Amino acid sequence: MPWVTRGLREGVVTTRYPRRPDGYGEGFRAAVAVVGQPPSGGSAGLAELCPTGAIAAGAKVSVDRGRCILCGRCVAARPEIFAFEASIETSRLHRNLLVTPPEEGAGELERRVRDALAERVRHFGRSFHVRHVDAGSDGSEEWEIAALTGPIYDLHRLGIFFTASPRHADVLVVTGAGTAGMTEPLRRTYEAMPDPKVVVAVGTDAVSGGLVHPTYLTGGGVGDLVPVDVWVPGSPPSPFSILHGLLLAMGKFGERGARR
Repeated sequence: MPWVTRGLREGVVTTRYPRRPDGYGEGFRAAVAVVGQPPSGGSAGLAELCPTGAIAAGAKVSVDRGRCILCGRCVAARPEIFAFEASIETSRLHRNLLVTPPEEGAGELERRVRDALAERVRHFGRSFHVRHVDAGSDGSEEWEIAALTGPIYDLHRLGIFFTASPRHADVLVVTGAGTAGMTEPLRRTYEAMPDPKVVVAVGTDAVSGGLVHPTYLTGGGVGDLVPVDVWVPGSPPSPFSILHGLLLAMGKFGERGARR
């Protein structure tokens, strides 16, 4: 029985996150950060570096992580302005909070939205049931979500379970750009869920429509179809980032990065 000896040799492989930080996050390039600003008049051509229009080069340079597909073109071309940020806690509770550097008042907005969500989910108890809907994904986010049920992440240890019925679900996880053909199924799934309910948009496609948008089949993400509470950027986001988004939906995080 080789699997027994292998298990004894490797020991416990399940991450301790979120109770303890996981070393994986120290090296994972989860987002693009703005690390410097160009001199006056030096922002010409910066916006054209991004194929999805995530870079805004006005009075100051900013990156919309909800539109970023992590291609790295901006980092390679202008490393004095852009750099990859190693983190697994990239999810945010408001679409505007995905823009970096954050705008003035972002901290107050985050606190207000977080408190409102915590009030909604305070009666959920110790476990959440999740219904996942693919609203036109390329399949990459589905691989990361599937990994959450494996021994490394072991979603069930945190009281998070997937369910096939929206009537048993507390959380709706949506992937994909929100295609026209999935608009009605997504709406019906959302309406079938009991209140209170939380919606988590996973991946750049779900957040903003992805690489090519709008098209005759897609719009600007699933936020136009259902009210989103948690936004998980990335193309695709890592399982840790998705897990962070689910924990935010459960009210398990207080201030950014602080576990309750």
